[in-house]
Amino acid sequence: MEKIEEVLSEVKNGTLSPEEAVARLRQQSYDDLGYAKVDLERLKRKGVSETIYGAGKTACQICGIAESLIEHGQKRVLITRMDEGKSSAVRAFFDDKGIAFSYDDVSRIGIAGEGKKPDGIGKIAVVTGGTSDIAVAEEAAQTAVFLGNEVIKIYDAGVAGIHRLLANLPELESAKVVIVIAGMEGALASVVGGLVAAPVIAVPTSVGYGAGFGGLSALLSMLNSCSSGVSVVNIDNGYGAAYQASQINHIK
Repeated sequence: MEKIEEVLSEVKNGTLSPEEAVARLRQQSYDDLGYAKVDLERLKRKGVSETIYGAGKTACQICGIAESLIEHGQKRVLITRMDEGKSSAVRAFFDDKGIAFSYDDVSRIGIAGEGKKPDGIGKIAVVTGGTSDIAVAEEAAQTAVFLGNEVIKIYDAGVAGIHRLLANLPELESAKVVIVIAGMEGALASVVGGLVAAPVIAVPTSVGYGAGFGGLSALLSMLNSCSSGVSVVNIDNGYGAAYQASQINHIK
């Protein structure tokens, strides 16, 4: 991929018009595979390379996108929401390229490439209301680790037995950011928000009975939290919470 400096140099020398330069730079910013336009400038623009969302994509499409990223210099690839059935084909693809690959069937996350050492300024705590929330929590935890963060896991510490949460208060207070993951009425986010000074990112889950409306009840409770410093992502969006937490944890 041509460097921006080279294109600008051609414009300066008069061998390339500004309009032609804009068109060339636009072409360089993504790789058009037909079924996907792979964002090649995400790392420079956002500080984090493009993640592949596996749900709704075939194994062939996932491999094609991953191949484009690798060919354009991306050394590590994160794939979210990929079911186990696709993981074998994806693993074979990376094996052929001599790239390490791991898949976790709880979080449904696949990771290709070598691990990254933590470079965040603090720790991210991931807390769940119950065991049933762990799948979303693991998506958040593994994403946070992939993005270069040290993670503390505190699972099954909901308000039905608040002593379980209070027993882990020192660890909570040591975190730079806290991700709270809960279904049912979603009260845990408000409780944690009232206990710690760090920003709290609340993740409502679809765990619950009929009147939970697939996580809508928890979402509304978290949005209406009376605790200051609580932000909310979408239902079951562990990845989004981890991405935001990582951004906070990397602010120098």
